[in-house]
Amino acid sequence: HPQINYDKKFITMQEIEITGYQIRAARGALNWSVGDLAERCGVGTATIVRYETSVGIPATRMGNLVKIQRALEAAGIEFIGTPDEAPGIRIHAKPK
Repeated sequence: HPQINYDKKFITMQEIEITGYQIRAARGALNWSVGDLAERCGVGTATIVRYETSVGIPATRMGNLVKIQRALEAAGIEFIGTPDEAPGIRIHAKPK
């Protein structure tokens, strides 16, 4: 049997299914500006704005969506639902 080498970063990126609306809602729930999120995740502000205004799952590269999701989750945000069915957030942290 041939050995299959999976690119774990690629697989992880494909599993991330958060929408622009969820990113914007999460940022708002934390009372973070676009600049605050950019500083915490290392993704540029223009990219974040583009993602937030996307309908559905933003087109992404270089792991940017993963970086954004991890920064928001580290601050207490839980992403729930699917992009097609009731996408939303749960807040496990108090806004700062």
